Amino acid sequence: MLQLQQRKAELDELGLHIVLISFETPVRAELYVKETGLAWPLIIDEPRSLYEAFGMDPGSFQAIWSPKNWGVYLRIIAKGRLPKPPRNDVNQLGGDVLIDPDGKVKIHHVSRSPTDRPPIDSLLAGVRS
Repeated sequence: MLQLQQRKAELDELGLHIVLISFETPVRAELYVKETGLAWPLIIDEPRSLYEAFGMDPGSFQAIWSPKNWGVYLRIIAKGRLPKPPRNDVNQLGGDVLIDPDGKVKIHHVSRSPTDRPPIDSLLAGVRS
């Protein structure tokens, strides 16, 4: 999320409307918005209807707790940032969906692990095309 927020001006120039979806409770979602300074709307999908509609299922034990994911967390710690303890279902995976103004899905990336996200440049290339 941090990388996306760092490029907010560029996203605004492209006329993008970013919306985040969370299955957190309203109280936890509000805390997240305050903690991160989130610049975009956050939709709460506690029953995970949108997650299900876009094929974003919970991950397997191996997908969630793989050595690759631990490596990402160790790099975050090495930079002086401590990951926050999980508040909810750590197994639920997410993804990125880019929908054009006509309602057509241009990019549909379902994460295979908690750290699996497409590079922002790939998402922006999808917007520009």
